[in-house]
Order: sequence, then structure tokens, then C-alpha cells
Amino acid sequence: MVLRAIGWRPAGEPPELPRYVLIAAPHTTNWDLPVMLAFGLYYGLRIQWFGKHTLFAPPFGGLMRAVGGIPIDRRARHDMVKQAADALRAAPSMVLAVPPEGTRKRTEYWKSGFYWIAHEAGVPIVCGFLDYGRREGGFGPTVWTTGDPAADMATIRGFYREKIGLYPENFGPVRLRDEG
Repeated sequence: MVLRAIGWRPAGEPPELPRYVLIAAPHTTNWDLPVMLAFGLYYGLRIQWFGKHTLFAPPFGGLMRAVGGIPIDRRARHDMVKQAADALRAAPSMVLAVPPEGTRKRTEYWKSGFYWIAHEAGVPIVCGFLDYGRREGGFGPTVWTTGDPAADMATIRGFYREKIGLYPENFGPVRLRDEG
């Protein structure tokens, strides 16, 4: 009802897999988080996500954790890929949403952490999306990584070609520096 009330409709079905990395793209506004969480409720999924550590300070820190937030301090390196991959491997079920842009602003490259988390954990990447142009959100293809980011990104790039963020000018190219 919430999604219908705000003018959104679901598209695609989540994979019947216990663990995966969910790409959260395009990510161009703070509204992406509550809309993504509403889709999680619709699909019956507890989506976990990384957020800037400052989001978890009082008075809203408890709420952010309750809705699946995992604080990260981006000022220091903490080997987040390994930690996230270990958490995925250890969990009986986990959907880890990662916005590969790493920001709501335009970037020329996606951060590759989502790719290497999935690869190291031995779980697939699922293309999740919020398309503000069509007011649709949901799931696209499932991609099992091969260790060749250029080849694997071709499928991902093709899927996001026509997706539109709330601020389309902030959604840059779908590519990794790791592609060569």
C-alpha cells in the first residue's frame, strides 16, 4: 500500500537465494533509502546496507540499525571488502545492498567493492534498481562473478542503461576502474 500511495510499482522478482549483494542504483538522492526499504518490505526481504557512520549518531542511530544499517567510517581503511564477504559467508541469509557510486553525486567510476565482496564471498550480484522515470523498483539480472570485471560488468551496464535516478545528471557511467 505504501508503494502504491507514493506512486511506485514493483518490477521483477528477487532471486530465491539466501545470500547476495544487491546493487542499489541509481543512487542520486536521500529518498533512495526509504523507497528501497519500502520495496524490501513489499518483497519480504530484510535488506542490510552500509551507511556513513555519522548517520548512526543519536538520535536516529538506533533506528538506522533497526532498518538494516551497518555503519562504516569512510575516513579510514578497514578492509571492508573482507569484512563484508566474511559476514555474507557466515550468515544463513543476507541481502547486502551496496550503492556502487558511493555517493549521491555524479562519479565517473563506480567503486568496485560490491563486485569484490560478492566474488570473495562466493555469492552473486543482483541488479536492484529504483527507476524514477518509470516509478518502478525491483530486481534485474543475477550475475555470478568470474573474476573478470570487464566481462561481468557488460551485463550490469546493459541493465542500467535505461534506469533514471531522481536527479539523472548525478548518475554517471556504469563502469569500474578495475575494468582496465
